[in-house]
Amino acid sequence: MNAYDAYLESRILTADPIELVRVLYRGAIDSVEQAREALRAGDVPHRTRNINRAIEIITELVLSLQRGETSDVASNLADLYDYMQRRLLEAHFQQSDPPLDEVSGLLKTLLEGWEQCRPVAPGDAAPGTDGQTPAFSQFNEDLSEPYAPLSCSY
Repeated sequence: MNAYDAYLESRILTADPIELVRVLYRGAIDSVEQAREALRAGDVPHRTRNINRAIEIITELVLSLQRGETSDVASNLADLYDYMQRRLLEAHFQQSDPPLDEVSGLLKTLLEGWEQCRPVAPGDAAPGTDGQTPAFSQFNEDLSEPYAPLSCSY
């Protein structure tokens, strides 16, 4: 394990749920951008590895969604993630950059939104809610579960 891998592992193990989502988005964006570079260079194995990695990261994002909420957010995100995975496969099979560019843009837009989020301690009000339920306060703290889903209420 090199120093960067050790740093990343430490960062992931100590991150709050919002930061974990950000790390996943950054990893997916990096993979898509590396796939684009490999496509331009004609490096099929590198392109394949990076597209597969991006699909796997998006799968992790799908698995982290809290379904069963009354909000449509999880359902809409699941649909968007499915669309992005299909576009990545299309880019791979057609050896085409536009789908990769589109997915990269979608991931960057979503990351921008997550960059504005911060964990809110239980009992704290989210800015602009006048003391009502915090927007990002419901975390699953049970570490025995494989995922700690984040619930966003609007």
